[in-house]
Amino acid sequence: MSARGHRFCPTASCPIAYFAQGETFGVDAVAVPVFQKQAGVDRTVCYCFQIGEADLRREIQETGGSTAPKRVSAHVKAGRCACEIKNPQGSCCLGNLGSAVTALVAEFGRAAAGPDQ
Repeated sequence: MSARGHRFCPTASCPIAYFAQGETFGVDAVAVPVFQKQAGVDRTVCYCFQIGEADLRREIQETGGSTAPKRVSAHVKAGRCACEIKNPQGSCCLGNLGSAVTALVAEFGRAAAGPDQ
């Protein structure tokens, strides 16, 4: 589906993915699950390089951090991404990737400290 001329709605609680001048496309009309609209550990964070939240979670559990943002950044610099085509939001996923990593690191930090910490 082409979102040409349409704007992307990143609001998680909104069922609309794209909108423009009275025309809307819901998340059910998008070919792939939309990161911002999907909850849970199985959502895709980086569409070009198939990095999922479960992958990030596993890496952070094992190492305490993630190299995914650096890896994807290197791919972007080398011209090996197609975010405007593969990512439903139509732009680079690095912001989403960084936010997901930060949130997961914080989550595991809280888990390691215990529930009362």
